[in-house]
Amino acid sequence: MDEQLTFEFEQRPTIKGFPELRWTGKRPYRSTQYYPAQLRESYGEEQNGWINKIFWGDNLQVMSHLLKEYRGKIDLIYIDPPFDSKADYKRKIEVKNVGKTTSDSSSFEEKQYGDIWTNDEYLQFMYERFTIMRDLLSETGCIYVHCDWHKVHHLRLIMDEVFGQDNFRNEIIWWYLWGGRGKAQWNSKHDNLLFYSKSGKWTFNYMDVLDDHTLMTEGSKNRLNYAGAMVTTKSESSEIPEDKVLPSDTWYIATINAMAKEKANYPTQKPEKLLEKIIMASSNPGDLVFDCFMGSGTTQAVAMKLGRRFIGADINLGAVQTTTKRLLSVGKELEDNQTSMGSAADTKYTGFEVYNVNNYDFFRNPVEARDLLIAALEIQPFPQSDVWDGELDGRMVKIMPVNRIATKADLKELLANLPYKTYEKRKEENPNQPVERITIVCMGHEPDLKGAMEQELTDYKVDIQIMDILRDKADLQLKRDSEAEIVREGGKLVIRAFYPMNLMQKLSLQKEYVEDWRQMVDSVMIDWNYDGVVMQPAVTDVPGKSELVKGIYDIPEGSGTIKVKITDLLSESLELEVR
Repeated sequence: MDEQLTFEFEQRPTIKGFPELRWTGKRPYRSTQYYPAQLRESYGEEQNGWINKIFWGDNLQVMSHLLKEYRGKIDLIYIDPPFDSKADYKRKIEVKNVGKTTSDSSSFEEKQYGDIWTNDEYLQFMYERFTIMRDLLSETGCIYVHCDWHKVHHLRLIMDEVFGQDNFRNEIIWWYLWGGRGKAQWNSKHDNLLFYSKSGKWTFNYMDVLDDHTLMTEGSKNRLNYAGAMVTTKSESSEIPEDKVLPSDTWYIATINAMAKEKANYPTQKPEKLLEKIIMASSNPGDLVFDCFMGSGTTQAVAMKLGRRFIGADINLGAVQTTTKRLLSVGKELEDNQTSMGSAADTKYTGFEVYNVNNYDFFRNPVEARDLLIAALEIQPFPQSDVWDGELDGRMVKIMPVNRIATKADLKELLANLPYKTYEKRKEENPNQPVERITIVCMGHEPDLKGAMEQELTDYKVDIQIMDILRDKADLQLKRDSEAEIVREGGKLVIRAFYPMNLMQKLSLQKEYVEDWRQMVDSVMIDWNYDGVVMQPAVTDVPGKSELVKGIYDIPEGSGTIKVKITDLLSESLELEVR
């Protein structure tokens, strides 16, 4: 069966003279298993037999899923992964048309994700993902890894190991005037992009990304005044225009203006011009572009505009919702401006599908998962511990990653950090008693996870308990569900009321004080003929920042089961069927 498929990875041998980065708990990533995906939504149509794909889930599981069909088929990977910046990133949630609400609070900051790691945990996280990305890349494919001063030195050594030192192409400096650290020191005003290829042959369209001849203003004494250039390749000679020069590895691109059309109210969003340069240089029209830390969907939006096919993924459902809205807007704009499909270079791939991997539809935001579980299970938290998340009924509690099943590999970090000196002492004092009582909390798990851990701890007597939320706590109320009243009135579908209970709780807003439910709604999607499996919205009511959804919709003739999806400002959705 597909679910039991495994994929093997080649490990590069240690070679004399080639340095290798070491860290505590480093373990080879030799294989992965296939993870199923569920198609949830479909927008638009196929083009030339292709429809773009967006995945919600842990990107290691997403990429394991993709290996079955896309191994060696992706032409360009760009990722903007965690930087290990030791910061939490938030976005402002603000009720629309704030003057109409009587709530004491009309806005708050919602934590989207944390970028706080132990050094070894971060390096293993990236090492495993680089390994699987290498196998997804085509032989002529490229990868750009966006990072900064925090970890660029470590990431380059890991990529040398995974991709091969000979396949390092360049380090690009993106510099900007605003942002960066604001201290009385040498302030950071640049990011780093590590550029590697899969092999000795790769795509690079230098003529599409030539630099301006004058990179500074005419009056500046520091103006870079390059002479005209002639470039000769093995196959042809290309004369560069007089006002252009060969592209450099130092790019000035302004950060996103607060009023910019592309701004998606998402932390760490990168400017489209940055992705335009990368995608134009390192892919051709129709090529397949992949970004598995997609955030606000900048890579996907630019790929769509430039006629590339794309796949995207993110573990944060807010990112998936933000990207979906953005792609619908870009697709509509492209279709409105495109009078006819000409050559292959003019083809725009605007259709896309949205998938879940593993179907663990429990947590909208994985950052909140640990706190939600701790509260729901009444665990006494240990905020400062590097090993345990807390204590429950005299047992040490470890919460495994959410939105995916726990694997034996997930135990490695825990096992590497256990207090073995303490266990030795307890063993000597009470040889017949367990040295530790442990509860592993997970959302599904591989078979015999308990046995695997016991096997690793054969020198000690350990009492291990697996608490599988999907199996043991299926009725656990982790968050308050939304409520809505949706009816047919004549030939119209009317949303009379919508109460996003989790959002209202954060706003300290009671039902009786909701004057207009639309103030709390981000979008409404409607499928007039829902087939019971995949939602194919015919209505995509996505208003502007200061506008409200309509709330009343004409029902077309021949409609069957109606599926309505209402998404609130927290990116949480309520899906209801109306017959």
